[in-house]
Amino acid sequence: MTNNNVNNNGNKISQGNSNRADLERGKYIDDSSDTNQCKVLIMVVTFAALGAAAAMTWLYQDWETSLIVLGVGIVVLQFVFNWWWWYVALKTAPRDLKALYCYIRLLSLTRRLERENKGMPDIVHDLVKKHPDKSCFLFENEKWSFLKVEQFSLRVSAALRKEGVKKGSIVAVMMNNCPELPCTWLGIGRLGGVSPLINTNQTGNTLLHSFTIAKCDAIIYGSEFDSAIQEIRGELDPSIKLYKFTRRPLNPSNYTVKVADDSPVDFTGLLETTPAAQWFKSEGDGFNGKLLYIYTSGTTGLPKAAIISSSRMVFMSTGNHFLGGLNSSDVIYCPMPLYHSAGGCVSVGQAFIFGCTLAIRAKFSASSYFPDCIKFNATAAHYIGEMCRYILTTPPAPTDTQHKVRIVFGNGMRPAIWGEFVKRFNIQRVSEFYGATEGNANIINNDNTYGAIGFVSRVIPAIYPISIIKVDQDTGEPIRNRKGLCQLAKPNEPGAFIGKINPNLASRAYLGYVDKEESEKKVVKDVFTHGDCAFISGDILVADDFGYLFFKDRTGDTFRWRGENVSTTEVEATISKIAGQRDAVVYGVEVPNTEGRAGMCGIVEPSGELDLEQLAKDMAKDLPKYARPIFIRVMTTVDMTGTFKMRKVDLLKEGYNPALVKDKLFYLDPATNKYLPLGQAEYDKIVAGQIRL
Repeated sequence: MTNNNVNNNGNKISQGNSNRADLERGKYIDDSSDTNQCKVLIMVVTFAALGAAAAMTWLYQDWETSLIVLGVGIVVLQFVFNWWWWYVALKTAPRDLKALYCYIRLLSLTRRLERENKGMPDIVHDLVKKHPDKSCFLFENEKWSFLKVEQFSLRVSAALRKEGVKKGSIVAVMMNNCPELPCTWLGIGRLGGVSPLINTNQTGNTLLHSFTIAKCDAIIYGSEFDSAIQEIRGELDPSIKLYKFTRRPLNPSNYTVKVADDSPVDFTGLLETTPAAQWFKSEGDGFNGKLLYIYTSGTTGLPKAAIISSSRMVFMSTGNHFLGGLNSSDVIYCPMPLYHSAGGCVSVGQAFIFGCTLAIRAKFSASSYFPDCIKFNATAAHYIGEMCRYILTTPPAPTDTQHKVRIVFGNGMRPAIWGEFVKRFNIQRVSEFYGATEGNANIINNDNTYGAIGFVSRVIPAIYPISIIKVDQDTGEPIRNRKGLCQLAKPNEPGAFIGKINPNLASRAYLGYVDKEESEKKVVKDVFTHGDCAFISGDILVADDFGYLFFKDRTGDTFRWRGENVSTTEVEATISKIAGQRDAVVYGVEVPNTEGRAGMCGIVEPSGELDLEQLAKDMAKDLPKYARPIFIRVMTTVDMTGTFKMRKVDLLKEGYNPALVKDKLFYLDPATNKYLPLGQAEYDKIVAGQIRL
């Protein structure tokens, strides 16, 4: 296991603990030690001496004095033996008490909504009654009030009811960012239907896969995706109804929409010819009923559909609202795709649950981020993945500080750019959060601690049932003790993030994926007691002495080279920084007859002006020798997910074989510490062991 904490600048690569190399998968580890036994022995002897002193005082003086001696002695010894615990308790008390207060508010809200059994359309209706004319969405030059949002969703409900959509129907929605997207799934949810939100970047087999695993009954798609739908139409189940949405102001009419047998239904026309409906309570399963399917990013393969209920959406949004410092008067800027949980649940949830105003952008633009915040008068802004790094690469401008944004919240801001981003754009607070779409637990940085993604309380850990457990970083398998139970990771020791599952509590329930087999893969059993279970994230985190959590890597992304663990996340951050914030993606590749995996880095440089000699010198300064990439791939582009994560699947398959890679390849010559061109001849020599790395 790695022992070092993630440092503030994000450049130091953690050193591997030699003991980790001796662990075998499935081997039970005894978590007791001679040191602990020694401490217990000292405590027993000390307290025995204290007892003897109290007895002597009673014998030679009086029993009242002996009780005073005993009481004072116990307090002093408790402090002496546990002084660090008291220091941590005092240091973290403001953070923990604030979180406890917010968690109680969260539980109070979720229990009230569960008691009233309100689905998301019913929650929105309460806001419509409260402030019908307040802006819910801002988009381009449009303002959508809460009343307009509900009226559009009611029209969707009425139109789809006539089409046969009912409780349990699966109606996929594939639209670019616009107010109609959340309004459409809100209308479907009112009928008790479930809306898979389709990634608009998908085409071909990936798109077909997304429709298939959700078992769709109908698909509503934007007209701009007509060619993508037509490409796979022949392979879709013929019973699936297709509805094509063309974005324009609705012009209600009495005309009947005519549909050819082989053409999709004009969904916009259908809405225009459907009379406006009166409000009615949602017909689904209420607070705990299914609402959406949201797909994973697909960084490691085909996307999986995660189940989102109204309760899960409330839990995700409420944690960010209460602990992240937001309030109902905020105008929140969101340039993220609304088909993903970050934009579609966390940000939309701020509007649908708390009555915030959400400013939507069709597509993220680094140069327009803060100018848009000024345009919409935003007071908070959402980010994800590599967004902040892209924003930092834009030329300095007056708009950098002319905005009113006091809080940015999201996940994926690297510690290497954290300080620079906050300073340049005059941001008062960064509320970095962490959580998996399919999971049951979220954490958040609630006190602006630099680089942290959240925390676990060192004093009252049982209040919020999350933990960091020891795992094999290569396989992700928990390392168990002799009783077959999981072990808590020690401070500064990497481990996997887990959330205890309680199916009877909405905030702790685990819904997982549509595919139950995939869901089971994310559940670890016999965690701290036999028979209990927890969701395991698949990410490696580190908790420091005060319980602050720092992201380290994804399970499987860390690889071993020269007997050391290499964190791809940390190496990527370092190389990106020294290469002028270029996109850098790091992964391990196998070299024949060599132990471990050699590091390989793909760097995006469309102009071909990357100075590899200078890059090698800079890496020698900032990276330990074992962490420096052996291979470099200079790419013109990198495949990104819709949430700004870099895909490694194809890069791993192609490796450093010139026969498979069209980009320029280089290898690190150990004699000169320079990157030399890697062609077929050099590749053959590396495979044959004639070029040693």
